Amino acid sequence: MAKILVATEKPFAAIAVNGIKEICDNAGFELVLLEKYTDKKDLIAAACDVDAIIIRSDKIDKEVLDAGKNLKIVVRAGAGYDNVDLEAATANNVVVMNTPGQNSNAVAELAVGMMIYLNRNGFNGSAGTELRGKKLGIHGYGHIGKILAHIGKGLGMKVYAHDPFIDRIIIENDGVVCEEDLGTLYSKCQYISVNIPANNQTKGSLNKELLSKMPEGATLVNTARKEIIDEAGLLQVFANRKDFRYISDIAPDCKTEIEEKYAGRYFFTPKKMGAQTAEANINAGLAAAKQIVGYITDGDTTFKVN
Repeated sequence: MAKILVATEKPFAAIAVNGIKEICDNAGFELVLLEKYTDKKDLIAAACDVDAIIIRSDKIDKEVLDAGKNLKIVVRAGAGYDNVDLEAATANNVVVMNTPGQNSNAVAELAVGMMIYLNRNGFNGSAGTELRGKKLGIHGYGHIGKILAHIGKGLGMKVYAHDPFIDRIIIENDGVVCEEDLGTLYSKCQYISVNIPANNQTKGSLNKELLSKMPEGATLVNTARKEIIDEAGLLQVFANRKDFRYISDIAPDCKTEIEEKYAGRYFFTPKKMGAQTAEANINAGLAAAKQIVGYITDGDTTFKVN
């Protein structure tokens, strides 16, 4: 009998755990829970005799992978997977998957919600600005980008997108203007929503040169990863342009300086909030369990990332 570990420092909702258990039971798998743990040693101990691990933001590094002698697969319930050491996983013959698309609507709604919140000055009673009639640029047209484009058009925004990995016909069929040049996207749009992964190609890629191209009334929305921002460049743009604003659901390392100098021009959520809805929590957890069953029983590697 395969043994599945759900290791979540921040647990899934009870309804999601129940759903995961039902999927495991139906497949004849045993489910083990490690919730709200505070010591990495607990995770290492729990990983020793399991065949699969489901995580959220929990870190699976070489030490954990080396301990998992029976481990075959790790699934990150969510889109990002930079909390898993892919090189060590591959060396240990462990498949790593994510669950793309399961929290996309939650992230898209958060991006729009943060834009509205900042535009209306935190709802402090003073006059704000509207999104209608403005240009929205989507940097990365995956699951989140497509939903964000739909919402943006519903709000009366003109929507543009850049994604070298998506056929322009797919973008244009959604009624979105495809910009093949990234600099052109940034130069046209007052609002840019960034939906790209953090990897060797993207880390620090949103720099002073790119951000400075944005037109008057520029607002950068980052619901991806803080590492994609060149923070030295970000601070220079803040200093050089009084119209520039930055919104993110993960605060940059230079948060304190921004808070001290640029009141009213930023908003950061207290913690990573993209997937923090009941629906996304359930969807990602159930998808992770189904993918593990599919891999162990049928060898399905559809969402493998290593």
